[in-house]
Amino acid sequence: MELTDCEWRLVPEETRSGPMQMALEEVAAETVAAGGPATVRVFRWEPNTLSLGYGQEPETVDWGYCEHSGVDVTRRQTGGGGIYHDHAGDASYSIVAPAEALPGDLEAAYELLCEPVLAGLARLGVGADFLADPAPAVHRPACYLRALDPAHDIGVDGRKISGNAQYRQREAVIQHGSVTHTRAVEPHLGVFAAALSPERFRERVTSVRAECGADRERTVDAFEAALSGWCGAERGEWTDGELERAREIAARKYGTDQWVRERTVPGR
Repeated sequence: MELTDCEWRLVPEETRSGPMQMALEEVAAETVAAGGPATVRVFRWEPNTLSLGYGQEPETVDWGYCEHSGVDVTRRQTGGGGIYHDHAGDASYSIVAPAEALPGDLEAAYELLCEPVLAGLARLGVGADFLADPAPAVHRPACYLRALDPAHDIGVDGRKISGNAQYRQREAVIQHGSVTHTRAVEPHLGVFAAALSPERFRERVTSVRAECGADRERTVDAFEAALSGWCGAERGEWTDGELERAREIAARKYGTDQWVRERTVPGR
C-alpha cells in the first residue's frame, strides 16, 4: 500500500484542551486501523499547555508556575522533552496513517512525514531543513533545548523551528509536531523547574514570525495547504462517535494526574 492509496481527510484547525488533542490522535489511529480515513490536521491548544514526553520525570516541571500561570499539563505518547504550547505562539500538526503505507525504517518514515512540514515553511518563504549538525543539549527536559537530532529536528541556520515525533501501533503510525510561530520565551522557560537563560533560548530557537513576518492565520493556511497537497486530503471532520470516544479517553487518561505525573492509566 502507498500513501496515495489511502483515503485522507484534512480536519481544519480546531482549538481544544491538551488532553482532548492527544485523545483525538488515539481515536484517529483507531479509525484508520478499522479501515476509515487517514487524518492530517493543524491544531491549537487552549489553555496554554505543557506536553510532557512519555518518559519525562514530573520533577522537571515547575508545577507552581504552571498552576499560577494557568498552564495545563498533559503527557504525550511520544518521547522527547516537554513542549510549551502557547495558544498564540504554537502551531501543532498531526498525521495519522496506516502503518503498512509507511516505511518500516524510522528515519525514512520521518523523512517522508516531515515533507509537508518543510513544504508549509517553504510556502511561507522560510528556508528550513533538517538540522544537519548535531548540537549538545542546553536543557534536556525541554524539547527545544535538547540535543539537536538531524533525523527529525527542523530549523533555519542552525536554530530549531519545529520538533517532530512519532509513535507506532501495529496498524497505525502517529506523527505529531510543533512549529514555533512566535517565541513565547518567558512561559516556555518558566514551566520547567530550572533556571534557564532567555538569551540562550533565543540563540537556539527561531520562529515563523522572526523568519518571514507571517501572522498565525497565514501560517495555519500554509500548513493546511501543504498537508492536503502532500496526501490529496479532502476537507473533513470528526464524527460524533469519534468525538465521544476522544472525550472518554481524555477523561480516563490524558486529563488525569495518574497519567500526567505517574505515566499510568487509571484502572489498568
